[in-house]
Amino acid sequence: MASKVYADAASAVKGVLFDGMTIMSGGFGLSGNPENLIPAIRDAGVKGLTVVSNNCGADNFGLWMLLNNKQIKKMISSYVGENKLFESLYLSGELELELNPQGTLAERIRAGGAGIPAFFTKTGYGTLVAEGKETREFDGEPYVMESWLRADLSIIKAWKGDSEGNLIYRKTARNFNPMMATAGKVTIVEVEHLVEPGQLEPDQIHTPGIYVDRIFQGVDYEKRIERVTTRPRPETTKGPAVAGTEV
Repeated sequence: MASKVYADAASAVKGVLFDGMTIMSGGFGLSGNPENLIPAIRDAGVKGLTVVSNNCGADNFGLWMLLNNKQIKKMISSYVGENKLFESLYLSGELELELNPQGTLAERIRAGGAGIPAFFTKTGYGTLVAEGKETREFDGEPYVMESWLRADLSIIKAWKGDSEGNLIYRKTARNFNPMMATAGKVTIVEVEHLVEPGQLEPDQIHTPGIYVDRIFQGVDYEKRIERVTTRPRPETTKGPAVAGTEV
C-alpha cells in the first residue's frame, strides 16, 4: 500500500486540484484552519472554486487568501461577518453566497459523509433559508428539507495524526474538521504532530484513518486569537481581608 505521508502542503495537493472544484475547509473563525494547505491552493492558482466553510477567514489569513486572489466563485457558509473583502465582493456580485444556519451546515456536511442525501429540520422554516425547498409536517410541526453537502476535496487540520491517517483534534479546533474529513472524495490533512501507528491511544482517535488519503506535518502555526475579550482587573483601594471583618 502506498504511503499516505507527504513532505509538505504543496506536494500533498499535487494532482488533486482543478478549476471549478468544490472544497471543504475545516475551521471555525481562526481556530482549526488548515493554515498550510490554503496557501498551497492559492499558489496552485486554481479558479472558480466553491468553498464550504463556516466562514471565510480574516484579513490576510485563512480562506481570505483565496478570496483575495479571486479564486473563489461561491461560498457555502454560516457566518460572513467581520470580513470586509467578503462583503465588498458579495455586494458587487463577484461572489456567490449560500448562507446556512450553522447547525444546518454542520448536519448537511455530516449527512454527506454518512451517505444521507436529505433530511428535514425546523430551522429556517418560513424564512429566506427555506425558499424553493420542500417542506412537510411531522407530528403537526413544519419542517424544511435540506440536502447533503459533499466535496471534491476536504482540507483538514488536526492536532496529532499517525502515518495511517488516524487523527486527534484538540479542544475547539475540532469544530467542523471531523465531519468534513468524511465528506470529501479526497481528504488531505495537516497535523501539528505526525507519529507512527500505535502511538495514538485508540480511544482518543476522533477520525479513523480510512477517511484520510494524504497527511503531512504542518509548520509555523500562528494560532491567532480573533478578538481579545478580557478586561483589566478593577483597582482595589482597600487593604487585605482580615478574618472576621468585612472588606
